Amino acid sequence: MLTGLRLENIALIESLELAFSGGFTVLTGETGAGKSILLDALDALLGGAQGAAGARLLRQGQQRGRIEASFSLTPPLQSWLEQQHFELEEDDLLLSREWRLQEERLTSRHRLNGVVVSRAQVQELRPLLLDLTVQGQTQQLGRPGQQRRWLDRFGGPELALALGPVAVAYRHWKQAAAALETARRDWQQLQQERQQQEQLLLDLEAAQLDDPQERLQLETAQDRLVHGVRLQEGVMTLLGRLIEGADQAPSALDHLGACEQELQLLEAIDPSLLSLRQACTDGLAQLQDLARDLDRYGASLESDPETLASLQERIAQLKTLERRHGQGLGELIVRRDELRQLLAPGGGEAALSELEAQEQQSRLKRDRCNGQLSAARRLAATALEGQLMEALRPMGLANVRFAVATPAAAASEEGADGVQFLFSANPGQPLAPLAEVASGGEMSRFLLALKTCLAAADPHVTLLFDEIDSGVSGRVSGAMAALLQKLAERRQVFCVTHQPL
Repeated sequence: MLTGLRLENIALIESLELAFSGGFTVLTGETGAGKSILLDALDALLGGAQGAAGARLLRQGQQRGRIEASFSLTPPLQSWLEQQHFELEEDDLLLSREWRLQEERLTSRHRLNGVVVSRAQVQELRPLLLDLTVQGQTQQLGRPGQQRRWLDRFGGPELALALGPVAVAYRHWKQAAAALETARRDWQQLQQERQQQEQLLLDLEAAQLDDPQERLQLETAQDRLVHGVRLQEGVMTLLGRLIEGADQAPSALDHLGACEQELQLLEAIDPSLLSLRQACTDGLAQLQDLARDLDRYGASLESDPETLASLQERIAQLKTLERRHGQGLGELIVRRDELRQLLAPGGGEAALSELEAQEQQSRLKRDRCNGQLSAARRLAATALEGQLMEALRPMGLANVRFAVATPAAAASEEGADGVQFLFSANPGQPLAPLAEVASGGEMSRFLLALKTCLAAADPHVTLLFDEIDSGVSGRVSGAMAALLQKLAERRQVFCVTHQPL
């Protein structure tokens, strides 16, 4: 429920603060008196009035404008706030929007209880707070997509429960159908190029590819063979200095061994040298390990010209293969495995059959979900037909007939129903699409009756009507007012009208 509204520098208003309670509130007056400013302000607060519309809303000559509204919390609103991770310390929600004009550039910012929020978040929040019916909205009555959304909304949680799986099942089927279509296209192309693909497979099989890193490993081995003599000389020099010494000088191991013996003698005199002696012993062991590792490395070195020639031939073969096909070894191995499967007897057909089975299974699930949704929509349509005619008859439409047609339509995330409202206001007039046969006044009455029915499915939202009585007068206008007043017994309702109170 809307509990308060504050405007600063909005349209004709310099400053205004209003408090509201439940029930029925009517704003009336002559054209130009500013009746619709309240609704325009609420529309702008909830994500409307973008661009030039926002500039027109800002009071002339002012650099800043602000709209602020407070709402009491409802269960759906509380749930949305929890999903968005908002923590409220009070029982009211405070939503604001502020405009600033700087250097001829108008910007605006939304805040929710003082925290900046995006326009997308505000638009998510909007249907939980207000249902705004403005002049010209009767045009939406002729749109089948909008009629379907209204029927789904009227169906309430039960219909929403059937709608959720439909979207998931449709997306899964769409993915399966796309995968099948791609596979069929690839299979057709393969059949056209089969001889070329068979030759490619022969080339790849002949190359005996197993390891994506083979060429890099061969090049490393090649470098070792090419530089084998230099590496062996270096290893011998290192081993000589470590083990044998040079120029009749003791080796590094001899020096470190002598150091260890001396430290052992000193440790006998001063036990505090234990840690230093142990460090020397560890160093000697590491140096001995290094000498053994170098010896093993030297033994592994080769300088065989035949082995080198064989490596270079294999490297050249792999490079030629990569260059010819424009792919690395890893990609060529994957391609070879794919060709093995596709060109094997029945291989391609087996893959297609599996994808066809997956597509059929997902299509059956999609159709099953659509069937459940269609059944729920037919139940909702029957209920809506009865409630709408009951609401319309007191408003000068005693002979009204209304039906909701749900013909089959192409499957989508919204199901497979083409919802259409059919209407007849007079005896003998056949049912026809609402937008084709209803007058302006009948459209206004129909929209009010529809919103009344929808309100029963969503009792928490505030209803706002801007000249819903356009095109009617007298007894019909009174009947519409009575319906609005009855509606306001269960919820908060605002109405802007030209009619005298």
